[in-house]
Amino acid sequence: MQKNKQYEQLLNILEARFIAHPNRHKGIQWSEVMAKLLLASPKGLETLQKMEDSGGEPDVIEFSSKSGELIFCDFAPESPVARRNLCYDDAALQSRKTAKPKGSAVQMAEEMGVQLLDETWYRKLQQYGDFDIKTSSWIQTPEAVRARGGAEFADKRYGKVYVYHNGAESYYASRGFRALLRIM
Repeated sequence: MQKNKQYEQLLNILEARFIAHPNRHKGIQWSEVMAKLLLASPKGLETLQKMEDSGGEPDVIEFSSKSGELIFCDFAPESPVARRNLCYDDAALQSRKTAKPKGSAVQMAEEMGVQLLDETWYRKLQQYGDFDIKTSSWIQTPEAVRARGGAEFADKRYGKVYVYHNGAESYYASRGFRALLRIM
């Protein structure tokens, strides 16, 4: 019973956000989103709750009536607070000898049931507003970069999206990650 009430509250939050930002999902109706969410496994709602609880402010960014895939993305103005101070992945976390962060972005994303945005999705997000103008977000890093010890992050400054690199073991109070959730 408690879960049902929690999910009802979450659905109300998602609907209000959906209605408040129609430019994010042109041509998609809330009734389609709701039907998809109710037909999906409870795992989708659990994951959306984790995105919401960690400050992500998830909203629909895409829905394919052809494939039936519904995609949510974090639309919080800055990288979610509860997902900051993380190095890139577990290998980077293990490589730190001192001053280890609380975890890694990749590990936390896996635990939440989401994926980090890649550069394409990050740039798509930025078409809907100015995100990460004071923070930055780890993004999925190409294996060739990661194999050399690096990881990529992105932000938006001066009206432009920048993709940078850093050692994967680095972490900062202003760097977190943004999540993408695909519901089939």
